[in-house]
Amino acid sequence: MNPLKKLFKQTAIYGLATVLPRMISFFLVRVHTSAMEPHVYGNLAVIFAYFAIMNVVLAYGMETAFFRFYNKEQNKDRVISTSLLTLLVSSLTFAFFALIFKDSFAVLIDVELKYVSYIIIILMLDALAIIPFAWLRAKEKPKRYALVKTLNVLINFGLTVFFLIVLPDIIKDNPTSFLSWMYITDFQISYIIIANLIASAVTLLLVLKPYLISSYVFDKIVWKKMMIYALPVLIAGIAFSINEVLDKILIDRLLPPDIAESQTGMYSACYKLGVFMTLFATAFRMGIEPFFFSHSSTKNPQKAYAQITNYFIIIGSIILLAVIVFADVLKLLFVPNESYWKAMSIVPIIVLASFFLGIYHNLSVWYKVTDKTRYGALISSIGAIITIGINYMFIPVIGYMASAIATLMAYGTMMVLSYYLGKSRYPIPYNFRKILFYLGVSILFSAISFYGFNRNLYVGIPLLLLFLALVYKLENDKLRQIFLKK
Repeated sequence: MNPLKKLFKQTAIYGLATVLPRMISFFLVRVHTSAMEPHVYGNLAVIFAYFAIMNVVLAYGMETAFFRFYNKEQNKDRVISTSLLTLLVSSLTFAFFALIFKDSFAVLIDVELKYVSYIIIILMLDALAIIPFAWLRAKEKPKRYALVKTLNVLINFGLTVFFLIVLPDIIKDNPTSFLSWMYITDFQISYIIIANLIASAVTLLLVLKPYLISSYVFDKIVWKKMMIYALPVLIAGIAFSINEVLDKILIDRLLPPDIAESQTGMYSACYKLGVFMTLFATAFRMGIEPFFFSHSSTKNPQKAYAQITNYFIIIGSIILLAVIVFADVLKLLFVPNESYWKAMSIVPIIVLASFFLGIYHNLSVWYKVTDKTRYGALISSIGAIITIGINYMFIPVIGYMASAIATLMAYGTMMVLSYYLGKSRYPIPYNFRKILFYLGVSILFSAISFYGFNRNLYVGIPLLLLFLALVYKLENDKLRQIFLKK
């Protein structure tokens, strides 16, 4: 099969594994914002922000290291067992000490003590599932991967809907119902965390196979090489988390207490409308990472990498314009509570920032396949410094808009830095004339639609159709070559 055709096929399956669960999860935004006012949702957003940071710390780059050495080492079983043992020991050790010192842990992450035990157990369960999910991807079992990921979100979604909507309605109509024992007023955040806990536990049970079949041989030499490779990935991951979620924490801390929580809630809800670009970029990355590593030793892999990036730009440009044109339709579907709409002005900035991040991931192939992950750490750290600096300086002045601008500036800078640092170290023949054309036209049409004509669909839809016609005119022949060629 044409390798690019195979890539797009696997990306489509991984896309389903990523997009479907996250789309289901995205409907939780509607559930959350309907059941909670912005100030309560703001508290939840801060908790999830700490979740994201801690997940990266507990993974410490082992997923990416696993992919690299699974493809590089001859004894793949040693890589699997060493990775499993490493994360098993670190996850259980973390949970043990965090539960003993949960009061201090609550202070460290600035979360109410009543949530902490649940959070610690969820973090442990998610960390234990990292290598099993990576094993499914390495074994090219995307359907199994998709099934488990989807089931995880369905459980989470179903329990959240039950706790936040169904249960209160039952108790309202029948206060003496047998379900009354589990109903607690003003317990929304705890219900949401419990739903996540149950979903994580079931998910781990479904991906236990690597733990059950592993020989549990710890290869110290392989472990050392993996940890050397993983350390810069950890630094990059923490920096990415800062870029992605620290804004919610800083809005909550830097604005006056009487508005901080509600501002955090409005920003976080409208930020979610950028999820469509994030979904595409994540699905694409899930498909291309194994491809990048498995094809790094083939003849002239750079040509394939350049083609992949070109098509990422084309599809991403379409998604960018489509999301911005239909932003007001999307808000009615996913954030129907008008209390949150004041922050809609951040949507184009966040969608474009997510697009820049996706481009960065495509450009970052050079330091991953050449084992120069320290450059990833450097680039991400520069992005994190930009994020922290702009947020600290401008949140007190312009509020959450500073966070949106910081996100765009950070990811844009990372994208540019990755290209220039990789240009001399691992040259890839990108078609920059085409890339800049599609990106520029998409941004121009988006700005005209959202800002120039105030989100008027009678202007936005023709612009989107015109852009689609341009893509079809310029790319039709090449797409046929990829998907029709045997």
